[in-house]
Amino acid sequence: MRVIAGTAGGLQLKVPRTGVRPTMDRVKAAIFSSLGEKIIGARVLDLFAGAGGLGIEAMSRGAASAVFVESNRNAARIIERNLVIADVDGRVRMRDVFAYLKYATGPFDIIFADPPYEAAPGAKPFTDLLLNNPRIPRLLVPDGVLVLEKRPGEKVPEHPHWKEVRARRYGATEVIFAERQR
Repeated sequence: MRVIAGTAGGLQLKVPRTGVRPTMDRVKAAIFSSLGEKIIGARVLDLFAGAGGLGIEAMSRGAASAVFVESNRNAARIIERNLVIADVDGRVRMRDVFAYLKYATGPFDIIFADPPYEAAPGAKPFTDLLLNNPRIPRLLVPDGVLVLEKRPGEKVPEHPHWKEVRARRYGATEVIFAERQR
């Protein structure tokens, strides 16, 4: 996994051997192409951060700050190493995403969410849990955006908090861009 563009463009980042599914470079490039100038000066929240690729890419491209939320201890350590490698300053919170959201304070301009594609047996899919979580839209500024990765073919649940503005499929990944309902 590498940083595609910006001040850290071209740098290789560390990735845990297990437990994460980093965003492919072509998907990351498409996400940031869609975000365009919104990234400049943005306050970013990276949920299910994995190795930190999305938040670090955002900071490399001019985001003002990033908070990385990751429950896997090894992955959280790797995010901290990747922040040093990329020479960017972010905050890592080693917590379950939903526990973090209960007490999180914003505001954020962009929230990235790249959850595991498979939920625990008997649990709701993460897409459902995220889109129907009332805390996430409250953390966004009025014109902020949620960028959610999911498995193609996974049904998108009813989500009264969001207006879907774009959905694109990139092989084994679908990316949804959503804004707060007004």
